[in-house]
Amino acid sequence: MIGCIIQARMGSTRLPGKVLKNVEGEKTILYFVVNQLQECKMIDKIVVATTDLEEDIPIVDYSKKLGVECFRGDSQNVLKRHYECAKKFSMSTIVRIPADKPLIDPTIVDQNIKFFNENSCDYVTNFLSKSTFPSGTEVEIFSKNALEIAYEDAKLPSEKEHVTPYFPNHKNEFKIKHMENSENLSDLRFAVDRPEDLELVKIIISKIKKRPILVRDIVKLFNLEPELFKLNQNVNRKEGDEKSSKEDEEFLKNN
Repeated sequence: MIGCIIQARMGSTRLPGKVLKNVEGEKTILYFVVNQLQECKMIDKIVVATTDLEEDIPIVDYSKKLGVECFRGDSQNVLKRHYECAKKFSMSTIVRIPADKPLIDPTIVDQNIKFFNENSCDYVTNFLSKSTFPSGTEVEIFSKNALEIAYEDAKLPSEKEHVTPYFPNHKNEFKIKHMENSENLSDLRFAVDRPEDLELVKIIISKIKKRPILVRDIVKLFNLEPELFKLNQNVNRKEGDEKSSKEDEEFLKNN
């Protein structure tokens, strides 16, 4: 079974509670992530994976309202949370989508799944090397077997917190493929990390009425209104990577 795990929590350090922030009336970021992904033709089941912390109970309740099952697991070891979620729901192939991507394009997700299947891969992504896709359309797909290996052998804090770094860190153990876009759209950014990103997403959603919203719709809008690019141009996208790198260095120094 091809299962999609949406990784969600309320405790974002850069924009707390962002997954339940409204972007269109009372429709939240998580609402859009789920609804965009429900348009995928190749996903059999969608599950929201949140933490077992009390602060994330609203995510559990909201997922029920959306008619989507919710899994609760380790708040720190996100790799473990994904492994246990995939095991509980008998997923043989896992599509991982963090819940900060309300404009995830279902056609891009399906393209990546098709690419994964055709190449009999262990791990496929569209942002492993230099990405040609917009920020906000990142997709990761991996097999249950590969996930199990990572879960059992991962040591670095970054491998446990970010789920998939174990694969490129041990690339000789896996069949890994990177999917390229036909056009380099990496300058487009509509993942939600900061208030500026949230404001941009609200504007995009207000201006594009068709559903689901696809990348080609957003590109068309940006071509008509290029000033939209400037709204979140100065957001630092490397904070998380820098933090993880320091944690790994500290771990290796002490071990």
